[in-house]
Amino acid sequence: MNTLTLPEPIAAYFAAEHDHEALANCFTAQAVMKDDGHTCTGIDAIKAFMAEASAKYGATSVPFAIEREDGFQLVRANVTGNFPGSPIVLSYRFRLERGLIASLEITA
Repeated sequence: MNTLTLPEPIAAYFAAEHDHEALANCFTAQAVMKDDGHTCTGIDAIKAFMAEASAKYGATSVPFAIEREDGFQLVRANVTGNFPGSPIVLSYRFRLERGLIASLEITA
């Protein structure tokens, strides 16, 4: 079995996907996250969005691939939850800065 090795802040993000306080510790203070047609700027906005999405969808993400792309880390993950089209493969485009996530864009 292959084990996917993720950079620490990305591994911490996936490990904490249902723990919003722990998720907040993965991001820079001014981080920007784009997901599901929403853009959140700053830790408080990201925490609020993630808490709402977690309660609504109960999604679980299992990363299976990572590659570098123009200064970004592109992670692909199988995502299952209470939403139409589940399960689905999503792409997570991370930009890291000083050991934290500075930006994240999640797309189908």
